[in-house]
Amino acid sequence: MNRIVMAAAAGMVVAAPAGAADFMGGPAFAPPAAGYVWSGPYVGANLGYQWGTATHTGADPNGIMGGLQVGYNVQMGQFVIGAEADLQLSAADDRFASWKFSNPWFGTLRARGGYAMNNILLFATLGMAYGGGEFDPGGGGTETHTHVGWTAGAGIEVGLTQNWSAKFEYLYVDLSDQRYVLFGNSNMGFEANLLRFGVNYRF
Repeated sequence: MNRIVMAAAAGMVVAAPAGAADFMGGPAFAPPAAGYVWSGPYVGANLGYQWGTATHTGADPNGIMGGLQVGYNVQMGQFVIGAEADLQLSAADDRFASWKFSNPWFGTLRARGGYAMNNILLFATLGMAYGGGEFDPGGGGTETHTHVGWTAGAGIEVGLTQNWSAKFEYLYVDLSDQRYVLFGNSNMGFEANLLRFGVNYRF
């Protein structure tokens, strides 16, 4: 009989915290933290630096650049695939002899694929690039063209909260040649490397 009473008392002692927690509206123990979720749409901003070469010219335009990006991720286990588009304003320019070449803006449309380790994402990216070229011969008047090409790169993104993340990214951008009349009716293109930091807000 004593053994039955003692077992019942022990059961009441064990159950009491859970019952009290339920009465207070909370669980007896906090649930385990869920893994970081990369799936879904996001928007963000970035700031960085680009340095490059205006092909067939001898000019090496470089400068600060920054812009906005928008994208979408799909997560399958630890693998993450998606797409991202961005549009940048750039101060990259260089003067050679009496004339100047600049790349005042560019954008990309890229596929992304990566490997997630909870809130850390390592990724590679590849896609289309486009941007403006501006030639100033130094004697008055300028000539502008839109160049189309490709881009590739890699980076790391870190989830700070479930909604906010920060990234560091390298991109190589190759904008194909266009014929510039003011440049002696000759071709000119633009190849650039860029490093940029960015933040994303995930919905």
